[in-house]
Amino acid sequence: MRGRLVAVPGGVIRPAMDRMRESVFASLGDIRRCSFLDLFSGSGVIALEAASRGADPVEAVEADPLKRKTLLRNVSLAPVRIQCRFQSVERYIQRMKRPFAIIFCDPPFLYQYKWALAEAIAASSLAASGSLLLLHRNREDAPPADLEKTLIQEGRKQYGRSIVEFLRIPGKDNS
Repeated sequence: MRGRLVAVPGGVIRPAMDRMRESVFASLGDIRRCSFLDLFSGSGVIALEAASRGADPVEAVEADPLKRKTLLRNVSLAPVRIQCRFQSVERYIQRMKRPFAIIFCDPPFLYQYKWALAEAIAASSLAASGSLLLLHRNREDAPPADLEKTLIQEGRKQYGRSIVEFLRIPGKDNS
C-alpha cells in the first residue's frame, strides 16, 4: 500500500513517523497471518500497515470519538477487514478474550500509566505466551526497574525523543 495517503483526524494526535513505522515493521519481519492489535489507534496507520504486510486478523482500538470517522475511512483502504473498536483501551483489555500475536500500544505521551497498562496487557487474555508487545513511549518515561518480572525486554528502537520497546510475554499458566 506504499504511497497511499491517509487522513489525519482532528484533535490531539501524534501520528507514527514514517521512518519509525518502516523500521519497526522491518524488525518484525514476516507478519503474514499473524494476529495484530493496534491500541490507541488514532488514524489507524499502524493497523493499516500491519494489514498491508499480511497480518490477519487486525484490530484497532480508539476511544476518541473525534477520530472515529477518519479511522474508519483509513482502514477501508486495507486489503483485509480491520475490526475497529471504539472504547477505552483499559475497558477493551478487561473484556476481550482473544489473544494476539503482536500488540502495538501507542498511548499519548502524557498518559501516566504506560507501564501499568503494559503489565495489564501481559496479564490479560489479549496476550498469549510468546506474544510481542510493542510499547511506544517518550524517552523520558523509562521502564520500571522490576519490568522483567512481567515482561521480557527483547529490544528497543529510538527515534529522536520516541522509543519503541519490544517486550515479549513470558510463559503463562492458563490453568
